[in-house]
Amino acid sequence: MVSIKTESFETCYTFVSNNKIIMDQSALQFLLNDKTLSPPLKTIAKKVQEGERITEEEGVLLFEKAPLGYLATLANHIREARHGNRTYFNRNFHVEPTNVCLYTCTFCSYSRLIKKRDEGWEYSLDEIMDIVKKYDDQAVTEVHIVGGVLPQYDVAFYTDLFRQIKAHRPELHVKALTPVEYHYIFKKAKVSYEEGMKLMKEAGLDSMPGGGAEIFHPEIRDEIAGGKCSGEQWLRIHEIWHELGQRSNATMLYGHIESYYHRIHHMEALRNLQDKTGGFQTFIPLKFRNKGNQMSHVEESTIIEDLKNYAISRIYLDNFDHIKAYWPMISRETAQMSLAYGVDDIDGTIDDTTKIYTMAGSEEQNPAMSTKDLVKLIRQVDREPIERDTLYNVVTDFKDHVFEDDNQYKGYLSLPVVNK
Repeated sequence: MVSIKTESFETCYTFVSNNKIIMDQSALQFLLNDKTLSPPLKTIAKKVQEGERITEEEGVLLFEKAPLGYLATLANHIREARHGNRTYFNRNFHVEPTNVCLYTCTFCSYSRLIKKRDEGWEYSLDEIMDIVKKYDDQAVTEVHIVGGVLPQYDVAFYTDLFRQIKAHRPELHVKALTPVEYHYIFKKAKVSYEEGMKLMKEAGLDSMPGGGAEIFHPEIRDEIAGGKCSGEQWLRIHEIWHELGQRSNATMLYGHIESYYHRIHHMEALRNLQDKTGGFQTFIPLKFRNKGNQMSHVEESTIIEDLKNYAISRIYLDNFDHIKAYWPMISRETAQMSLAYGVDDIDGTIDDTTKIYTMAGSEEQNPAMSTKDLVKLIRQVDREPIERDTLYNVVTDFKDHVFEDDNQYKGYLSLPVVNK
């Protein structure tokens, strides 16, 4: 049995040999009664207990001073107050039209420059529709479309694509493109953000993913993603989409050259926009991976830092309903652990349809899980698996679900013979 210890108390999470996590429900009160806890951290814990918002300065303090067990206690308190033991996933697949890109982001392992476009792929509209049709007999609810930026993938291309998907399978939720793509294609078409997003909605776009956010602060963004839309432009495109009555997600790329201040600055911008529109559904921290890119000299964050980042995200973003751990990026095991650090969503089945993180050296080189795999992953840490659609409507509650082969006879277990 292994426990994670902090400076002044033992955390309420005890990891045992079967990967289950035992939780002490009085953990938050224990913190508040701990006389060795510093006054600033006790003030933050009291704010969490009373549902009050923490400040930017307190957010940075959490990164710099808070023990991991303390963060887990606060984040899990918020998570369970909102969702109980429920953990969400969906049945989805990705389409990446191209990995050839005009931009040269230093953190990216996925894209290929135009001068090396023979190393990449550029799907036609018909080829993309062939991918979509491959899932006709499967109970997927979402197609997630993102990729590189090239001139031929313009407003006309994407509006045609969205219309064809909806004509072929009207109930399939189209979650597509980030402000990076939209900024480029609208500028090329000489249409405003407002006009462009209205065109996309009319063509069949249902929601927007959260990618392309990276880090908003210009001193970091200009260095790692120079030439792409600015942080302000990213936020404005999401704001316009929300004003059209639609939903979207948000991300943050962490664990590279940014400071803790830059992370909190990023989350503060998201929190402010969410106060204004209420249009964000979930926040997804994305871990920087250092294989095959121009930042391979930068060390990756540790699992401890990953868990800390999830927890502080949950504490700071008090107006976001969900915090998601993207399992193909951080591994299945870390995704399980994150469920004790404020995370309530682990994304979807994927079906080995994305290369963005596999090309950057993630543990999951062929990311695919069946519904049964995801349900088992969640149950192993005593959480309740809930299949959702993109907008978090419940599709199936798997809490007590029995799969067809669960009770099937699988033969006797052959044990080794020991000769004495």
